[in-house]
Amino acid sequence: MFLIILPTILSVIIIVSVLLYLIPEQKIAVWFGEESGVAGYVAAALVGAVSLIQGFIAYPLAGVLVESGVGYPVIAVFITTLMMVGIMTLPVEARYFGIRLALVRNSLALVFALIIGLGIGILWNHF
Repeated sequence: MFLIILPTILSVIIIVSVLLYLIPEQKIAVWFGEESGVAGYVAAALVGAVSLIQGFIAYPLAGVLVESGVGYPVIAVFITTLMMVGIMTLPVEARYFGIRLALVRNSLALVFALIIGLGIGILWNHF
């Protein structure tokens, strides 16, 4: 099973490494860092919502982003939207469950992802 998922893991690691090399850490910190404010949350939510990355790849990616200066609240929004919101898979979900339910579920997941990020931010700064 490891050999089956190895190409996927390696390709994502290579792509992320190249992007992190090409994009200066200062830019990443400006876009997603603690100083980015609400824009960082929104950007992380959008990237997470449109990405098709599996959890076993997303968590190491989140670790790399934390090392690059991205705050934990923004990481929480990114991971939550990555797992719960599916813009790319919306047509399939709508076909099986109906467009109304698919849109409501994805919208609520997006709202809750932002609430989770804000909650992590409050807890992280409080303790």
